[in-house]
Amino acid sequence: MISRTSRFATLFAGLFLAFSMVAIDHAEARRGGSFGSRGTRTFHSAPPTRTAPAPTAPLERSMTPNTGVNTPARQPQAGLQRPGFMSGFGGTMIRGLLLGGLIGLLVGQGFGGLAGMFGFLLQALLIGGAIMLAIRFFRSQSARGPAPALAGAGYGQASRFENRAMAQQQTDPARSFTIPGFGGGSGGGSPAAGSEDITLAQTDLDAFQQLLTDVQEAFGREDHAALRRATTPEMVSYLSEELADNAQKGLRNEVSDITLLQADIAESWREDDRDYATAALRYESRDVTRERASGKIVEGDGDHPTETTELWTFTRENGSNWKLSAIQQA
Repeated sequence: MISRTSRFATLFAGLFLAFSMVAIDHAEARRGGSFGSRGTRTFHSAPPTRTAPAPTAPLERSMTPNTGVNTPARQPQAGLQRPGFMSGFGGTMIRGLLLGGLIGLLVGQGFGGLAGMFGFLLQALLIGGAIMLAIRFFRSQSARGPAPALAGAGYGQASRFENRAMAQQQTDPARSFTIPGFGGGSGGGSPAAGSEDITLAQTDLDAFQQLLTDVQEAFGREDHAALRRATTPEMVSYLSEELADNAQKGLRNEVSDITLLQADIAESWREDDRDYATAALRYESRDVTRERASGKIVEGDGDHPTETTELWTFTRENGSNWKLSAIQQA
């Protein structure tokens, strides 16, 4: 016969485990992600470059409607948006089994009912893990397929533009925003209907490097006016949402000392009166999250910069100033 003290101790441990399962869904939430718009190429994968040779994560959030024309590009997007096994039906089933076993323990079935429940729980976890591994394997195989066809064209265009940028450096050594290792031109993928590839000038590359610094610093200062000047309205909405979420949690994200290390143009194109350019950027920055009240660092290293590689897409209308329109994690 199980004593009342042992029974309640087991119940407490089980409830703690159940609530830990609920909390694990949100333990990995961090600032960042892939969001924004790339015109008609929003749901196309950007060509690989030397700066970002691996397949790029598709946009997770965008206001651009997906017409379904580019069906292969939609599959990885759906994969990123799928809930984890511990959320959705799988998590609900497991938590239900656990709580059911605890209730059985309370009504007098003892550890026998609880042990049977844990045995079934272990089987469910093993089956779920096998299914998840199979899904990831097939997705990685399909995502890896088109990369070789795009890589050669992208590198060829980058090399031609890099040579021109190096020649400009030699004729104008005082240029302050020359981007190291920057390629240019189109990545050479399959252009979407209604778009044509374009070639960029050094002034465009200088503008991209400046926007990298301006957007990061404006976000760290929580300067909404500066964000509106440097990004599209859609990007302003996403970044403002992140700032509001940080404020609600009593946190503040600070980004400073941004240094561009390497960059390439993955592709650049025109749609009607609007130009687009997607650049792979590898940069260093001091990125920390602090408590608003105390100033204590809760995430990041304030003494050492961290390295980040992302794809930033810029857009301009009728030859106006470039603005950031999308960010993708490389």
